[in-house]
Amino acid sequence: MAAIASPCIDNCTLNEDDICLGCGRLIDEITAWHDASDEQKNNIIDTGKKRLEVIQDNWHRVQEN
Repeated sequence: MAAIASPCIDNCTLNEDDICLGCGRLIDEITAWHDASDEQKNNIIDTGKKRLEVIQDNWHRVQEN
């Protein structure tokens, strides 16, 4: 089985909630990535995508006002 690739896109900038604006992971998830199981990595990736969607939606709302 192939290893699950890190979602890192080399755009590492943390917001005020310690969420990476490149991949959507929390700082704790980034540092724990190498020790995480495949199931945990898949959950981290899915959750990170959802976080980025929320951040983008909020940004668009601010831009509209």
